[in-house]
Amino acid sequence: MDGKTSLTPASRWLGYAGLLPQIICLALAVSGSEYRFSALSGGYAYAAAIFSFLGGVWWGQAIASGKGGAGSYLLAVMPSLLAVALFLPWSFGWDWPGPALIYLGALILASPLVDRALGYAAKDFMRLRVQLSVGLGTLTILLGFVAEAIV
Repeated sequence: MDGKTSLTPASRWLGYAGLLPQIICLALAVSGSEYRFSALSGGYAYAAAIFSFLGGVWWGQAIASGKGGAGSYLLAVMPSLLAVALFLPWSFGWDWPGPALIYLGALILASPLVDRALGYAAKDFMRLRVQLSVGLGTLTILLGFVAEAIV
């Protein structure tokens, strides 16, 4: 490796700081405070927003590469559609938020596989993506297990 990186220190630090909202939601959810349910719904909203953002990244990478085909764009819209679909049980008063958080966390954990399949991302970006996806995906799954225990 030649030591070059496409990432600035700020992009790395802000990426890692992006785990803080989920850490706070998890801490509130296990604290037994009156904000437990708010923490669960906030944690879902945050994870869904980040997952949707990843789709936007894929869309932008496909456009920037000049090689994006219909499959790339289809993959890019899936995170938003899946996040909305996972929210529907809450909208109808069904079993929520535990299962939705667990599924959403698993999708976030698996999302670097899409980056890899698309092949647009630089290696240092991919390393950071994997780290952040493992972090957010794991925190979101843990939040789902907490939800199953308290709801």
